[in-house]
Amino acid sequence: MTVAVHVGPEPVPVLIEAVRRAGGRVVPLEEAEAIVFFGGGPDELRPMLHEGIRWVQLPSAGIERFADAGLISEHPLFTAATGSYGLPVAEHAVALMLAAARRLYRSARVESWEPKTSREFAGSTVAIVGYGGIGRVLMRMLEPFGCRVLAVTDSGEAPGADLVLPRARYREVLPEADYVVVLAPATPETRGMFGKREFELMREDAWLVNVARGSLVVTDELVDALRAGRIGGAALDVTDPEPLPDGHPLWSLDNVLITPHSANPPSSYWRGLTERVTSNVRRFGDGAPLEGVVSPSEGF
Repeated sequence: MTVAVHVGPEPVPVLIEAVRRAGGRVVPLEEAEAIVFFGGGPDELRPMLHEGIRWVQLPSAGIERFADAGLISEHPLFTAATGSYGLPVAEHAVALMLAAARRLYRSARVESWEPKTSREFAGSTVAIVGYGGIGRVLMRMLEPFGCRVLAVTDSGEAPGADLVLPRARYREVLPEADYVVVLAPATPETRGMFGKREFELMREDAWLVNVARGSLVVTDELVDALRAGRIGGAALDVTDPEPLPDGHPLWSLDNVLITPHSANPPSSYWRGLTERVTSNVRRFGDGAPLEGVVSPSEGF
């Protein structure tokens, strides 16, 4: 088995080690059957795809840049890091919901004693829009809190959820949820799936929690909804645009909590990526199905 690891101008030792740990052999690109890609974007990857390449491992869970560039295909087969970062991202989503419930987003900023206005998180209704690898971990994390979980997934399967609906019916969960957690992949179909219409369906005390991609939310319409009090607040690890510019209205709203795309810390990122690389290199060598296969038709 031969695997080429592309890491830009300097090698990334942890990826080379991950390949070798699985029995792979790091070789020059022209000799390779597969590429573990880590570096720039589609323009850097495209010229590497010679006829002998049968598989490409991408370094992130979101692969919209590569899909938009028309690179995703059945040959070579593409895999993403989907599911590799489930634990840290789900943990971050729980932290954001707890901070919203306990009003930590506000309490951390005040300089005088305030009346108690926080609420319990336990027993809340949580809508998970996009029930994949992160959603499965989040479901387990919510169990001790006794939350009612509404899952939106086209797979039709979300063991333990109180309600399961396909993505085409995602708006039906919005009026019931205390927290709407956005976990859907970024595709042309999901772009802007949360805007004025959806915010009007949400409860006035409900929070939008986005740990997926900023493009799923229409930012200007979110700002309008927050200013008008149509929803309770927003906890955002991702934004559109990103990075969120200095002086953007979202920074000044007191019912918004923003983290700088930090749901997956560097230590978790490298652990998840190297584990996925080792697993897939081993599977590739054994002729077994790979993890995180990207569908050319669906774009994720």
